[in-house]
Amino acid sequence: VTIGTKISGDSVSLQPARSWDQGVADSFAGTSMDALFKGKNVVLFALPGAYTGVCEKAHVPSYAKNVAAFKAKGVDTIACVSVNDPYTMNAWAAALKADGVDFFGDSSGAFTELVGQALDLNAAGLGPAKRSNRYSMLVEDGHVKVMHVEEAPSDLKVSDGDTLLAKL
Repeated sequence: VTIGTKISGDSVSLQPARSWDQGVADSFAGTSMDALFKGKNVVLFALPGAYTGVCEKAHVPSYAKNVAAFKAKGVDTIACVSVNDPYTMNAWAAALKADGVDFFGDSSGAFTELVGQALDLNAAGLGPAKRSNRYSMLVEDGHVKVMHVEEAPSDLKVSDGDTLLAKL
């Protein structure tokens, strides 16, 4: 995915953060790319894993503290994505108290593969499957307008909330 890429359709979906019982109640329905992006301005940031160092201590907080500023700039949704199950993402969201940030589990890794950010992070204990690199993007009506990708998943130099906010 690069600037100008259109992300649409329903062949790839993300799992909204929720409890197991909520998943059962909605038959484990995912959120399609059209449902997430069509007709909306979406700030999406992705990270290697819930409950991990930089992700928990800096990346998510950099967006949570800027929710009002993003909304003032016309952002409809602030989405945090990780290759995790939606139940882990739900517990993590509750622990972080990141009001205004919607958490999604990319439980199959399909979205991360779609955007070309899948990495083997088994050396860091983040396995057994591939995980996501750290990045952020602004998506307007399904089109990528801004994309910031970190050189390494442990970095937080270009994908933080303040940097993306400055681009709006």
